[in-house]
Amino acid sequence: MLKANPIAWILEKDKKNPSVRYFALTDLLDRPANDPEVITAHRAVMTKGPVPAILEAQKSDGSWVKPGGGYGPKYRGTVWQIMFLVELGADSSDERVRRGCEYLLSHSIARNGAFSGSQPPLPSGSWHCLNGNLLYALLRLDYAADPRVQAALEWQARAITGEGKIQYHKSATAGPGFACGVNEGQPCGWGANKAMRALLAVPIDRRTPVIERAIETGAAFLLSRDPSVADYPYTVRVSSTWFKLGFPLSYWSDVLETAAVLVEAGYGSDSRLTNVFKLIEGKQDDQGRWVLENSLNGRMWGDIEEKGKPSKWVTLRALRVLKEAGLYVPAG
Repeated sequence: MLKANPIAWILEKDKKNPSVRYFALTDLLDRPANDPEVITAHRAVMTKGPVPAILEAQKSDGSWVKPGGGYGPKYRGTVWQIMFLVELGADSSDERVRRGCEYLLSHSIARNGAFSGSQPPLPSGSWHCLNGNLLYALLRLDYAADPRVQAALEWQARAITGEGKIQYHKSATAGPGFACGVNEGQPCGWGANKAMRALLAVPIDRRTPVIERAIETGAAFLLSRDPSVADYPYTVRVSSTWFKLGFPLSYWSDVLETAAVLVEAGYGSDSRLTNVFKLIEGKQDDQGRWVLENSLNGRMWGDIEEKGKPSKWVTLRALRVLKEAGLYVPAG
């Protein structure tokens, strides 16, 4: 599916984005954690580029900018840094990363067990996108056994399936099946992607029956429309960000993330994804690279690449999906 193989390009040593090389080695070339090149690449993640910039801005108590739940200010507060650190491949054993996770877990969970964007954290501020993003981050940062993470996972799954005593709120998670108050009470495709990503991060042998049912519900919803069109319920129009590939994504999503979620859920060979793969393929340049079409530059603690230019991050994201779907075999 590639016009050219960009693996050598994303394997380059890059002081501004060392995380790309680390992930290319582990996710594309399947190098083990004890591989000398992987070890060196992971060390570079913690000393160069956006990760040290984020950690340098951290306060001594583990928070960013100001105390509290951490949702605000958007993209610079505590909540966002935990999301970004995991996307950038930060070392989960680093004391500063652990301190940030502990602060988040101590200040951002509402009484329903879910993460909340309100201050103080109230159930009426629990959204699928927020809960999914933070659960995914904490699972990847080795907090799977934490009782608070387990409780949030339980809420996430039951909020999707409608099982148990789940209280829904007009302002946030408004009902089962990804219904969201921000989306006028309609099921939200962004929220579905984020929640699914979190649930799929739970190892198969540790998934409870309700988590399995929630994953099935999510896959059915995402496949209920052609993901390449992404006309999931939306009050005014389909958000243009679905088709503008970027990094990092924060609470918004794109068609590449939809494809990644569905491939991981076991639908990589499903004919309903044919148009998605064609769309992804069509966005390459002649060198097999993808462009950064959506960006948070100017709003984070440090810029990541340049909008409108070939992006190692988006290329990495695309190659991950194509590899997992059996449509790309890396060489390098």
